[in-house]
Amino acid sequence: MRRADRLFQIIQILRRSKRPVTAAALAAELETSKRSVYRDIAALIGQRVPIRGEAGVGYVLERGFDLPPLMLTSDEIEAAVLGAQWVAGHGDAALARAAQDLVAKISAAIPDHFQPLILDAGVRTPPGWKIPPDGLDVAQVRAWIRAGRKIALTYRDETSRETRRTVWPVVIGYLEAARMLIAWCELRRDFRSFRVDRISNAIFLDERYPERAAVLRARWFASWQPAQVGVRPIGRSPA
Repeated sequence: MRRADRLFQIIQILRRSKRPVTAAALAAELETSKRSVYRDIAALIGQRVPIRGEAGVGYVLERGFDLPPLMLTSDEIEAAVLGAQWVAGHGDAALARAAQDLVAKISAAIPDHFQPLILDAGVRTPPGWKIPPDGLDVAQVRAWIRAGRKIALTYRDETSRETRRTVWPVVIGYLEAARMLIAWCELRRDFRSFRVDRISNAIFLDERYPERAAVLRARWFASWQPAQVGVRPIGRSPA
């Protein structure tokens, strides 16, 4: 790896990490020596890159520093395009349009020699599966998650029995053949997952729920049973 590429990659590693990264960890990922890492860190600091830390403890990149926009590697471009392709085929209409716009913006901004990574990509996602129509506006659900507001639902289970729930939405999940709303259910006093196509009516309330969405998401992830992810997003009954 050229030294210029290594300097760039050090910044990338520090930028994605929330904790100090040791010279040993940097050296292992970059496949170089710790001595080279120490020299590279010193060179970056000399170029006024705001890295702080010390040998044996670890290094962090201070907030507010960034590289020029879309200074991407070929792997990063393929990763972004692959993810956008998946969202375009599986997300709700608003997210699908946003994914297509994202690919167009990347294509317009990257150098010509990177264009084949988009126009004739060597990595692809399978076509989006056909799913039943959503029972509510998923884009508005995402807005209500960000705002921390409640939704009143009428939900139909697999036996077509309807119940009315007031929920605190926290996550939109994607399974193989359905979109799911994961929410705290006031009726059950616990997290529940609702297939979006089985929601027959939804009222988006102005009332905020008392917990922050990020806190609820952390609690849901802690209760999630990955072994059952093929059945439902959490290890509990859907309703």
